[in-house]
Order: sequence, then structure tokens, then C-alpha cells
Amino acid sequence: MKVFINPSKAEWPSILARPVMNIQQALEKVRPILKDVQSRGDEALREWTKKLDGVDLNELSVSSSEVDFADNSLSSELKQAIQIAAKNIEKFHAHQLTEPVVIETMLGIRCWRKSIAMESVGIYIPGGSAPLFSTVLMLGIPARLAGCKEVVLCSPPNSEGQLHPAILYAAKLVGVTKIFKVGGAQAIAAMAYGTESIPSVVKIFGPGNQYVTAAKQWVQSEGIAIDMPAGPSEVCVWADETAIPDFVAADLLSQAEHGPDSQVLLITTDSKFPNKVQSSIQEQLKKLSRASIANAALDNSRIVVVEDNYTALAMVNAYAAEHLIIATKQALQDSELVTNAGSIFIGHYSPESAGDYASGTNHTLPTNGYAKAYSGVSVDSFVKKVTFQELTKEGIVGLSGTVEAMANAEGLQAHAYAVTVRVEHIKNNN
Repeated sequence: MKVFINPSKAEWPSILARPVMNIQQALEKVRPILKDVQSRGDEALREWTKKLDGVDLNELSVSSSEVDFADNSLSSELKQAIQIAAKNIEKFHAHQLTEPVVIETMLGIRCWRKSIAMESVGIYIPGGSAPLFSTVLMLGIPARLAGCKEVVLCSPPNSEGQLHPAILYAAKLVGVTKIFKVGGAQAIAAMAYGTESIPSVVKIFGPGNQYVTAAKQWVQSEGIAIDMPAGPSEVCVWADETAIPDFVAADLLSQAEHGPDSQVLLITTDSKFPNKVQSSIQEQLKKLSRASIANAALDNSRIVVVEDNYTALAMVNAYAAEHLIIATKQALQDSELVTNAGSIFIGHYSPESAGDYASGTNHTLPTNGYAKAYSGVSVDSFVKKVTFQELTKEGIVGLSGTVEAMANAEGLQAHAYAVTVRVEHIKNNN
């Protein structure tokens, strides 16, 4: 990790820059796949799965017997862990459900807003070097709580044409309705356009590599909703002299092991801290099976020493991290000042991995600086907020002058007349 000491504000953009992803190049590669699946359906899915994953599939869907086998093949310890995580995630997300509140804005005018679930959603679950069964919980639970009738899951098969049993177990636990052994851009195409086997959905969720990300962006341009713009995973740690080097090193490595294009950033007010953390990182790397991946990510990463907490806060907000760990003396107070972050982990005993798996919050979060404008996935991600209004005779009469004046001023006479005709009808029939 490259270390910067009290850099000038002019240097911040280059220091905080993410690893560059050539999205245009990725789009050019996925476009033929998307169009092929759109035109040829299941046949194209099988061909692309064989070509890209090396698997020849007769059946794309996962059978109930495969789900049952997965249930029986997992250890009781892992199943219990998944159940505890699911319980915490459901408990946190259930409190996001709200009842409509009716507001009487004027006499005879009642307005309210209601959450209505999307009928069908798709969730993409990576299954390559790290089968992310935890993401099944993070997406499937809020979808069920929201009331989505159909939840379609796609994940790439292994060399034997199977999905990881933990993915299947989690899918059954959260109520996923259909599961398919399809990955990559072809899976995004299937959920966007629909095939003979895989139904089209109204919104697609889930992380993936640059090709999955490009495919999601492409179908979004064609009117299919997606959860959020996504990029490589990232963490920022804000530390002072009270931070524990081994803790921070572990946090940085836990994010770096996601992939070679991941990025970690350490911002500290303690000039002695970088050496301590770097030393701990080297010791911990020796214990990691994914050390080569983590090392590649560390090449994209930075340590920045700043003068004071005010500068640290400014840099934290400028970076807008997917995950932000605050390892400072007054972490809770410092967290209140943060305006840009996907999810914040407060204090020395709140590792990012707790949120990734089981604390209860959602780990599907905006990356690449999008935390300045986007929120992470929640129950709200799976619903539409529809507004309602109901006017009585008294209500339309009382509001008529206001609407007529505004509509006529904008030159929209038909808008004004839609009110006028009702008021005249009321007056003529009294």
C-alpha cells in the first residue's frame, strides 16, 4: 500500500481514485450475449454456459431434489450460522415496513402514500471463487418482507453443473421461488428479457464481475430496473492513535480478499500507525488462502496520514466508501458527522465482516463513490411508493381557485377546466 503524508487538497482526487474499469470494453463483450439470449432464449443460455463455464446443461432449473440434497449435505454448524444471520437480517429489515399515513392537507382533501411490492424480482448470486450465499439472505429476505410474489435466483454452476449447497439452502430458507444454474451476462439477459425457462422480472439485484455489471447497465438502458450502479468492493478505515493495528489490518485484508480489483483505504491521524498496520498485514497475509488476490488489491490501495480529525472527516466524505470503519476515540460522535458512506461500522469492535454476514444490516451497497447519492438495498428497494389522493365536493371547491390560477398561468387550460367543470356541476346540482 502506498503511503501519503499530509497530501494537499489538489492531490486528493488522484489518491482517492478507484481502480479503472473499462466499462465500454465490457459492454462490447456482453452485448452479443444479451442479444443472443434475447433472440434464442434457453438454447443460447446453454451454449454460453458451455462456452464460458465449461458446463453442458440439459436442465437449467434447480430441482426440489437438488435443494433437499443441499439441505442434507451442509453441516449443522453452517446451517445454524445461516439461520442466526437470517434472523438478524429479518429483524432489522422488518422495522423498515411502514403503514400508510393519511394526511388531510385541506378540508375535504386526503393524501397518502402506500408501498406496493414489485411482482417479480431477480437476484444474481456470484458463484465462482467465492459463492456468496450470504447475498441470498441480503436480497431474498427484504424481497419476501416487501411481498414480492416471485423471486428468481440465477447463479453460475460449478464444473459438475451444480450450485453450491449453501446457496440452495439459503434460497429455500428465505423463500426464493425459482432457482436457475445460469451465470454471467447471460443470466442478466435471461432475467431481463425472459426465456422459455426463466421468467423476465421488473428489477434485477445482486453483485458480480465487470461483465455482470456491464450487462446490468445495458439492460437498465433498455428500461429494466437494477438495484444500483456497482463496481469493485471497497472499505475505508478512519483510525486515530487508539486504533488497534491488528484489527485494522484484518479489516483491510477482509475487503482486499474479495478480488484483485477491490480497494482499501486507510486514513489516519497517527503518523506511526501506517508502519504498524503494514507490518501486521504482512503477518496476516501468511495465513490467508487468498493471499495472492489480497496482495493484488493492496496494489490499488492507499494509506493517508492527515493532520487532524477535521481533515480525516473531509477525506472520508470525499471518498464516499461502500464500507466505512471508524476506529477512533470518539467513533460514535465522529460517525454523526459522516455524510457519504454506504454502511458505517462504529468503534474498535465493529468489523465490516459483521455487516457482510450477520449483524442485520444489508451488505448490498453503493460502490465507486455512488454513496454520495445512492442508498444500500433495503425493503424499500423492492417496493414502489404510490401516492393517493381523495377529494370530496368540499375539497375540490376549496382547491379550485388555486388550481385554476396556476394552470391558466402555465397556459394549460384543460387542466384548469378539469376543475372548473366539477365545481360548476356541484353548484348546478345543489
